[in-house]
Order: sequence, then structure tokens, then C-alpha cells
Amino acid sequence: MAAMHEDDSPELTQVARILKDVLDIPDIPLKARKLVVKICDVVTRRAARLAAAGIVGILKKIGRDGSGGITGGRSRSDIKMRRTAVAVEGSLYTQYTMFREYLHEALNEILGEDIARHVVVIVTEDGSGTGAALLAASHSSENVNNIQLI
Repeated sequence: MAAMHEDDSPELTQVARILKDVLDIPDIPLKARKLVVKICDVVTRRAARLAAAGIVGILKKIGRDGSGGITGGRSRSDIKMRRTAVAVEGSLYTQYTMFREYLHEALNEILGEDIARHVVVIVTEDGSGTGAALLAASHSSENVNNIQLI
């Protein structure tokens, strides 16, 4: 999808090739190829906006969206914003330029530019392994007194 979406050739030759090779649809007219690119754009924009909404939901929960969190009760103007790093992993973000752009655009729109400039999206490696280690460490530190020997 990314290759078709980012095909900027006048005849959309990548789109034609992918439709032929992958979906076995030969000889598709240029008008239909343009429609495929438009559909890719709509789907990508929606996916990026949904991902951004999830990120904003987490930021809201921890009080990094400018609202003070679920128990903060302070207004956006009362809060001095700290920089927040959001770690992402995977080729959808790193290699699909349009998805990345739409994600940042949605974060700016949802949070507002004043808040969004404090949110930095960074690429990480082995996020699932790191997340599992952090979860295990937090779980074991909470239950250190509740260990049962069997």
C-alpha cells in the first residue's frame, strides 16, 4: 500500500505493477489507478489518526496532554509542559512517509500546536522486549513481599 500511495510517477507505474503482480489485475486504466491512490490516502490518514488518538489517550491518562491528567483538574494554561517522548517501533512509521506525516499532523490537530511541540515521537528498537522487561520489573517490585515458596 505504501508503494502505491507514494507513487508519484505521471502514469502511476508502481500502482499498475503492484495491481498486476500482487492482485493479478492487468491493464488497469489511469483513472482507476488514481482512485487506488486516493483510497490508499484515505485509509492511511484514518489509520494515522486512530494511532494518534491512542497516543493522545495515553498522554491524557498520564497528564501529559496539557489537562493535568485524570485527577489533575487544572486547566491547560496552568500547566508547565514537560517534554514527553513517545517511542514507536516498526516499518509503518519508519518507512511509510505519508503515515508518519499524517500521524504528526493528527497529533498537532488533537493536542494543539502548543502542547504537541512538547511531544516528541522517537523510533526505538525491540520495543516489545523492553516493554516486557519493564512490566516484569514493575510487577516484581510491587509484589516483593507477596512471594510464595512452593
